[in-house]
Amino acid sequence: MPQDDATVKRNARADRRAERRAEMVEAAMAAVRRHGARVSVAEMAASAGITKPVLYRHFDDRADLQRAVGQRAAEDLMERIAPALTEDLAPRAQIAAVVDAFLAGIEDEPELWRFVVHAPVERETATEIVDDVRSQIATLLSQLLGARLRAAGRDSGGAEAWAHGLVGMVQSAGDWWLERRTMSRADLTGYLTALIWDGAHGMLGDQEQPPVLRTVPRAQGS
Repeated sequence: MPQDDATVKRNARADRRAERRAEMVEAAMAAVRRHGARVSVAEMAASAGITKPVLYRHFDDRADLQRAVGQRAAEDLMERIAPALTEDLAPRAQIAAVVDAFLAGIEDEPELWRFVVHAPVERETATEIVDDVRSQIATLLSQLLGARLRAAGRDSGGAEAWAHGLVGMVQSAGDWWLERRTMSRADLTGYLTALIWDGAHGMLGDQEQPPVLRTVPRAQGS
């Protein structure tokens, strides 16, 4: 059934409003990169070439804006991690790929990560966003682990709990590393992969000898 003119106009306005909101989110992300995690709403509005009152016509408050920026940043991070989770790799190589993809994401966008996770206001909003990202990654990882365990003739009942635990560990380690930078990304990926693989090796029943967790020489410039 064809739409009447009023409906067409309403839909067009809604589409344009969604486009403008998306443009403002991109501008806000650019302001975070430029000014850091403590960026002000005025600085985010200026990045979009508008004033705060105009910005607030599209967002309820700062929490709504922060949530929108966080969701967009989360989508970018998931785009990095998803290929590592879906690629057909040997188990240890897949663990390393997932860990490195996450660390690369926060290394490339450190201020966005801090804005979403550690901004001085709207902690509840940050928690919602981080929990959502963690849940998405853990869901994909649990499916992968479950399939690997079943293929090895093992009980896959713990795959979901294991996936959530691994995601939390890698996130926490990445958060620490981003602030301290006492080692290179490659070194941290190696440490975390070795730690995870010790458990994965036993659970998956792989015949490959697990690596010995050892001190990795600090990379130059780290």
